[in-house]
Amino acid sequence: MAVNDQLGNVSYLGFQAAMAGYIAALVCFGVEFASARGVAPTAAEAVSMTIRAASKGRTALMDRGSGPAEGGIGQIVRPARPARRPMAASFGRAGLIVTTIGFIAQVFSIVTRGLAAGRAPWGNMYEFTSLFCAAAVAGFLFVLYKTRGRSIGFFVMIPVVILMFVGGTKLYTQVETLVPALHSYWLLIHVLAVSLSSGVLMVSGVASVMYLLRARYERKLVAEKAWATESERNAGQSEDFARPGETAGFVPQSMVADRSRLASLPSLATLDRVAYRTAIVAFPVFTFAVIAGAMWAEVAWGRYWGWDPKETCAFVTWVFYAAYLHARATAGWRGSRAAWISVLGFVSVVFNLFFINIVVSGLHSYAGLN
Repeated sequence: MAVNDQLGNVSYLGFQAAMAGYIAALVCFGVEFASARGVAPTAAEAVSMTIRAASKGRTALMDRGSGPAEGGIGQIVRPARPARRPMAASFGRAGLIVTTIGFIAQVFSIVTRGLAAGRAPWGNMYEFTSLFCAAAVAGFLFVLYKTRGRSIGFFVMIPVVILMFVGGTKLYTQVETLVPALHSYWLLIHVLAVSLSSGVLMVSGVASVMYLLRARYERKLVAEKAWATESERNAGQSEDFARPGETAGFVPQSMVADRSRLASLPSLATLDRVAYRTAIVAFPVFTFAVIAGAMWAEVAWGRYWGWDPKETCAFVTWVFYAAYLHARATAGWRGSRAAWISVLGFVSVVFNLFFINIVVSGLHSYAGLN
């Protein structure tokens, strides 16, 4: 079937419009995040921090509809949201609007690309990257609808903008027909499942990175609060002990934590919930994609599995996320340990997407670059 170059150019304009919207959203979310005033943890959250600090790798989660997972927190408390200046809140709302507009433009770009090529619009690296980013943004918008945590948007938009820029410059190819190896209905099934699940797993990975940042901030806050309490106690017993702030040029550590930008991140309970629920939705789809890929390999190459570099990396990614879901449900591995496994899984996804496709030669080296 002949390709339609004019419609292909319209598709690329939609891609550029989407990238412009995501860049604007990144700026807006960044301004809101930088302007947010962090709030002190509630009494229940403080107990949760103390439990996590005392038990490495564990976490006490406060979730709706259930009691505390560990630690005996007496009541369920919705984490307080960071206070935002009116102007910062306006930037946040603007970021949400331009993100939605960018997502619509990207869906338009993907649809018109498919119409221009007369096939599924994910047959090369440029098209796969576009669909990958669209899935990630869709996952973020759904998470935003559920949590109202716009500060997540700044961290999600960073990799999305980077991938969109790389896809629109280094990976871009004109509309063209596919190589014979891709003339299969498995292209529609396998690649679609991989791209959609990988995009949602990116949201899970970003939430896990934010969890680690927030956990580090809370551990530091607990230590500084303990230090300040001990300092006040000792100051009342000895005249030689200087109270915080009395020494010229000295800034009390507790004030350092209170001023941290990390104070405006969502609570650990929220970030853990986002990372886990997005992973548990995407993991079955990714598992199906691996199985579908094996079935396609049997049709194309006469074997289900051959440890091709891309197959091997996909299996490693699957193991990481299976380990994360298992660790997330295992006492003693919840919290930071599980978050690290999720981050490693996301790194494996990105490694498979770029390094394996671009640098390593294998049976999958027909994605438009090699």
